[in-house]
Amino acid sequence: MGLMASIFPLCAQTPVYLDDTKPVEERVEDALSRMTVAEKVAMTHAQSKFCSPGVPRLGIPEFWMTDGPHGIRPEVLWDEWDQAGWTNDSCVAYPALTCLAATWDKELSLLYGKSIGEEARYRNKTVILGPGINIYRTPLNGRNFEYMGEDPYLAGQMVVPYIKGVQENGVAACVKHYALNNHEMNRHTTNVIVDDRALYEIYLPAFKAAVQQGDAWAIMGSYNQYKNQHGCHNQYLLNDILKGEWGFDGVVVSDWGGVHNTDEAITNGLDMEFGSWTDGLSNGASNAYDNYYLANPYLERINSGQVGTTELDDKARRILRLAFRTNMDRNRPYGSMRSPEHYAAARQIGADGIVLLQNNGRVLPIQLNDQPKIAVIGENAVKMMTVGGGSSSLKVQREVSPLEGIQNRAKGVATVAYARGYVGDASGEYNGVITGQDLSDNRTAAELIAEAVELARSSDYVIFVGGLNKSKHQDCEDSDRAGLELPYNQDELIRALAKANKNLTVVNVSGNAVAMPWVKEVPAIVQAWFLGSEAGNSIASVLFGDINPSGKLPFTFPAKLEDVPAHLLGEYPGTPDENGIFQQHYNEGIFVGYRWTDKQKKTKPLFPFGHGLSYTTFAYGKATADQKSMTPDGQIIITVPIKNTGDRAGQEIVQLYISDKKSSLPRPVKELKGFEKIHLHPGEEQLVTFTIDKDALCYFDDVQHEWVAEPGKFEAIVASSAADIRSVVPFELQ
Repeated sequence: MGLMASIFPLCAQTPVYLDDTKPVEERVEDALSRMTVAEKVAMTHAQSKFCSPGVPRLGIPEFWMTDGPHGIRPEVLWDEWDQAGWTNDSCVAYPALTCLAATWDKELSLLYGKSIGEEARYRNKTVILGPGINIYRTPLNGRNFEYMGEDPYLAGQMVVPYIKGVQENGVAACVKHYALNNHEMNRHTTNVIVDDRALYEIYLPAFKAAVQQGDAWAIMGSYNQYKNQHGCHNQYLLNDILKGEWGFDGVVVSDWGGVHNTDEAITNGLDMEFGSWTDGLSNGASNAYDNYYLANPYLERINSGQVGTTELDDKARRILRLAFRTNMDRNRPYGSMRSPEHYAAARQIGADGIVLLQNNGRVLPIQLNDQPKIAVIGENAVKMMTVGGGSSSLKVQREVSPLEGIQNRAKGVATVAYARGYVGDASGEYNGVITGQDLSDNRTAAELIAEAVELARSSDYVIFVGGLNKSKHQDCEDSDRAGLELPYNQDELIRALAKANKNLTVVNVSGNAVAMPWVKEVPAIVQAWFLGSEAGNSIASVLFGDINPSGKLPFTFPAKLEDVPAHLLGEYPGTPDENGIFQQHYNEGIFVGYRWTDKQKKTKPLFPFGHGLSYTTFAYGKATADQKSMTPDGQIIITVPIKNTGDRAGQEIVQLYISDKKSSLPRPVKELKGFEKIHLHPGEEQLVTFTIDKDALCYFDDVQHEWVAEPGKFEAIVASSAADIRSVVPFELQ
């Protein structure tokens, strides 16, 4: 009954106050004045797995959430995780957000948000639970594939267009997981201890950009604790910073089961509570939503006089504001589902996010002039990657595997043969979505390697497609990786293939950095991410040169785990106290990713932040500034000429870093403060321009609790990656 009612919400109700001519805030106050206390409380908690109630008496419809951020999750039963059994709820799976970040393309981010927003709107969803922008602190984090890398500026610049694209469809983006949710192990029982400089300079800027530049309508709290309070009802994060300092006027949504205390949920900034059973974490009575922390316990406190209604009215205002922005906006578009345009968007984002890490001897692109024999080897060449991984698991209309993409592209111009090479995870089911693949294989590792090597020897080109998958303890929610190395004996297989054929390309499918002990033995390495419905077509377009690769890494590939400061200096996963709460100190402070690598003169990464090769070459001219100094309220314009010196069109990502040459507090050697992606034809030259203002020069002074730009000498560094500096321009702040 409940599920059917949700399909045709309130069709017999007549809104008593709907007046589209009035400003939203007036309509919010009008609606609020007509609501009872019980109706307000009801809106603050779920009534089903993914739904919270409106106010039927006033014609305010229900609020429907859907997991993202890579596609619209299939429908589940009203009160269970089991599938609802719909036949029309498959979707387009878009590339994971690590891939989107690797495009360094704000226009593609807008296209991504617009496309997924259209699918959510067509399914009549109110809120997409995404995008995720937690910072890449450790390569073991099982959920890094859902995030946008290690740099707060890059993540902030990429998340803003995504939000705007989603919300132009009348669907709210719910940015997650706020904040400091930087690993999955013990995520419910971890208390993060981090200094304010690192908090404000590393872990908060992308969220601030989402709120103040992206105008996000919803934020999701995190499971972990900070200052010994859970992220979903955290006074400092939610009230002081998010709603206070940043002026956020949207709703704070709990992660499912992230609420633990009624009193804190009332006072510490939470607006809408969602979960799994009674408390969202443990099993309990089915349909027990009245027992939620913000349900009957909240109403009882009000009725007994223990608490007032000031906080309740603020929550209700925010929820009503969400309604008027989404499901009560009669002018919002209708959306679309599984359209050709959506598949084209997924394919383009995937291709543009693929990173060419290495191309010794120019093995790539593969030449198809002489009917070559191509060997494709590896489980990830055939395994579906849209199912699994946690809440981002999807039910797709179709998924083109890497093998299928290569076969389709090579049809008629090459022969393609396949060998398994290794057996990883043969399963193919998550929450009732079944891939239908039978990947079982009882052969020994030696037999699989022998077959693969024999095929490699008789082929002109070998394409190994391996890496991680979305199984537990790999790239998957609620678990972290056991180590940096590749699983399933892949290193031994890759080394054997390298000996068997000099034209070997390794395609690594993952959302995380992996160790590559064979890096000097393999000529070509491609980082391919989880690419969604069009994965195989995106990969094939790069391997065969139809698309010139232009992606660059959004995080550092360390040579070994000990080179990561979270593991060398910090704590992972922390030490449990007497209450079983893991106390995790971020001792590395602001020195995360390339900020740490830059400090280590003897330690070089496997591949640096911002690295990515092309099939063409680019020459950087000398960067110049329009002036040598700036006032605190002024700007400096940096220009640099970039020329395509190769024989084919390509895209280059020009990066701007700022270096403070003398500071009263320790600062990174350099920090990303600008980037531009440009397209150049052979021989074409373009002038790239960056504008530097005071904000780009600031650090956070945790004593004064404010951003400070100290007068003195700075450098504007123009680079092709964090380790490939092309030009330096000195200037001064007066």
